[in-house]
Amino acid sequence: MSFFHAGPAPRPGGPRPGALRDGLDLSPGMAVGLFGGSFNPAHDGHAHVAETAMRRLALDRVVWLVSPQNPLKGPDETAPLAERMDSARAAAALAASGPSMVVSDFETRAGTQWTVDTLRALTARHPGVRFVWLMGSDNLASFHRWRGWTDIMRMMPMAVIARPGSLHHSRTAPAAARFAAARVPTARARLLADLEAPAWTYLTAPLNPRSSTAIRAARDAAAHL
Repeated sequence: MSFFHAGPAPRPGGPRPGALRDGLDLSPGMAVGLFGGSFNPAHDGHAHVAETAMRRLALDRVVWLVSPQNPLKGPDETAPLAERMDSARAAAALAASGPSMVVSDFETRAGTQWTVDTLRALTARHPGVRFVWLMGSDNLASFHRWRGWTDIMRMMPMAVIARPGSLHHSRTAPAAARFAAARVPTARARLLADLEAPAWTYLTAPLNPRSSTAIRAARDAAAHL
């Protein structure tokens, strides 16, 4: 999933004509969290974010949107999609069993490149589903650099889940300041999916220190021993 906008996009956003069916079994009225990223690889820190959101927001589903390729990174920096899908399935299984955690290649199926276009496509394809965008607090700190970030805030409610090392920077982030009036107290977090955007909340929970960057660094170090 493409987060940052660094100059013109290499091609127009939005789903390509004749895109494949998205493979998501969602019904009107469901409260569904959308959790996007490269998941390069996915790990128990991701599971912690998804599980916290599921429990605190009273969600029916969390959809893990595994991006096909971040255009701001070379293919040599990102594992193949199939490998990252497998790691996301393994991490999702740590968070919950059954149908509540769904790992999806929607962006590959729909041909979207930027997060804002992915969310537009999903809301258009699933009218009546109450979507909530999920992110770790490490992403909120730089959210104002994402392409169409204000459109995302106004498109659906958003929940930010605390992650180690970003608690201060996320709470003082430009996005948090700009939409301060739309912040929902954690005591009302279970109502978030029913609120009209912009609406967002910040969820704290016992922190999980795992990160994809650290896992890749450890793998690289081991490979050079």
